Parts: sequence; structure tokens; C-alpha cells
Amino acid sequence: MIQGSLNLESLRVGVVQFPGSNCDVDCVDSLNRHYGIKSKYIWHTSSTIGDVDLIVLPGRFSFGDYFRSGALASHSPVMQSVKKFADAGGAVLGICNGFQILVETKILPGMLLHNEKLQFICKPVFIKSQSSRPLKIPIAHGEGRYFADQNVLNHLEKNNLVAYRYCDENGEVSRESNPNGSLQNIAGVYSENRKVLGMMPHPERACDLLLGGSADGKEILDDFLKRIAL
Repeated sequence: MIQGSLNLESLRVGVVQFPGSNCDVDCVDSLNRHYGIKSKYIWHTSSTIGDVDLIVLPGRFSFGDYFRSGALASHSPVMQSVKKFADAGGAVLGICNGFQILVETKILPGMLLHNEKLQFICKPVFIKSQSSRPLKIPIAHGEGRYFADQNVLNHLEKNNLVAYRYCDENGEVSRESNPNGSLQNIAGVYSENRKVLGMMPHPERACDLLLGGSADGKEILDDFLKRIAL
């Protein structure tokens, strides 16, 4: 767990479940085992989210990814409450399909298009923030190519709202280290107040060395939870 004065165990977390989402249990498990947080599930037809400090929109195939990934889920009743919560300054973490839902609801800017080579990609990649070392995190998506117009991109860059970029193991951001063709190697973005984070890589799948790979995902969760708990 994070050491210090932050009492993360008291954070009230709601994990939204959609038909087809399958990373909800992974998120609940990671938050509980590493931070002592007991999350509650919120079904997508609920019109309320209750008293929460953080909403998590998990990954994987809401509504079977029919029409466009995240599009159908964005019209679920619960998303009206999530949007009001975010607009009022509430914290939201959207992972993979959750990121797609956040852009579909306009909680975050931009859009997520089909991968450049029109293939589903499932593999570990490296990402980094402005201050972090390269972090090895898995991706699993077919529509993860971040796109926005130049005005939005300029705004993100000027205000340091690009949360993570794809890079290589040495931290170099390049065309070769970009797995899906995302503009400016963007792997995740923040809202204006940095309390909403959307990202395509799956940190909840990289919190335990016992699973193989890395435990770098915990650094991402550490950073985000510290920010919203202050």
C-alpha cells in the first residue's frame, strides 16, 4: 500500500459494469489487495452512482463493441450521473473501453479510432508520463488510436494534459514505439482538473509479478490515487 498520511482505504469507489465488460473484477481486486479499498459494483442501468469518491469505467467489450467501441455504453443511464459527477469535479478512471466511453460522452476530448493496421493488438508495451520512467503495461484493443484536431492537441500539450505516451524501453517516443498510430504517441489524457484519466493500457493487469510481466501498473494507480485523495 501507499505509505504516508493518505487513508486510501476510506476511498469510496464505484466500478461500473456494462454487458460485455470483463475487467471489472480485475479492477476491484487490484484496488482491494493493494490499497485496502472495497469497491462497489454499479450496473449500467442505474440512474444514480451513490456517494462515491471515484468511478472506474473498466475495459473490454461493453455491448460487444457493436457499432463503435464505447458508443452504446455512453448512452447507458448511469453515464448521465457519471458525467454530472465528473463535471462537478469528481474523479473518474477509464481504462481501455472505459477511455472509449469517456470520449464518447465528451467527458474527455478526442476520439479513439481503429488501430492503424486494422488489427486487434494484445501485447505489453512501454508508456511514460512526463516524470516517470518507462512503464511496461499490457494493451488489448482494436480501437485505440487516439485522434483529435490540432486545436485540441495544442491545448493538451500546452496544459500538460497528455497523461502517458507510448515509448520504447529506453523512454524514447518515436514512430516505432507507437503500437496503434495514436497522434503524438498519446496513450492517455487527463481532464482539465486532472481528476479524470482515460488510458488505453491496462494498469490493473500489471500490478502483480506473480502474473508474469511487470508490476509497473501499480505506479500508475499509485499516482492517480494520490492525486484524487489529496
